[in-house]
Amino acid sequence: MTILVASTRALRSAISRTCRIPRNQSISMQSGRIGSLASWNINNSNILPSQQAAFSTGAVWQHGSLPRPAPGTGIKVNFVKPTGETVTVEANEGESLLDLARANDMDVEGACEASLACSTCHLILDEASFDKLEEPSDEENDMLDLAFGLTDTSRLGCQVLMTKDLEGLTAKIPSATRNMYVDGAKPKHH
Repeated sequence: MTILVASTRALRSAISRTCRIPRNQSISMQSGRIGSLASWNINNSNILPSQQAAFSTGAVWQHGSLPRPAPGTGIKVNFVKPTGETVTVEANEGESLLDLARANDMDVEGACEASLACSTCHLILDEASFDKLEEPSDEENDMLDLAFGLTDTSRLGCQVLMTKDLEGLTAKIPSATRNMYVDGAKPKHH
């Protein structure tokens, strides 16, 4: 199940409607930056732990493409294609590596649309940039376990949000992916 929301209030409302939680039951939430885990507990002793779940949310963009930064004003990112060719592009602050790759026609799939349900946006980062990132969540690590060519500096592109600290990041695109849905599918612009 996927619920796209723009705020904690909207997420709380969506959870209440989707899980059919009575109005007299409270929902406590813990959330972090965009792209991090949002979780909740339902204060009802009749609900078993197996009926509780967590949502993972990514950055929400409006329909159409995110405007590209003016030349020289964005955060420089180097993508290394499986052929060895390096392509340097510019990112907006807060943009995910997956969205950046798609916007620049890189061969990065992202089959689950950044819902942490696949490993098709797997990228191999340079060590210096990898060390600047927060530790991957348990959900991201679970998906990385399925990735083709996993390394010590592997991350899912949908979970890496660009900041000025990541200027010059290098992301190597693996030569293959494991897509449990349609193997060999190629990404398309929406």
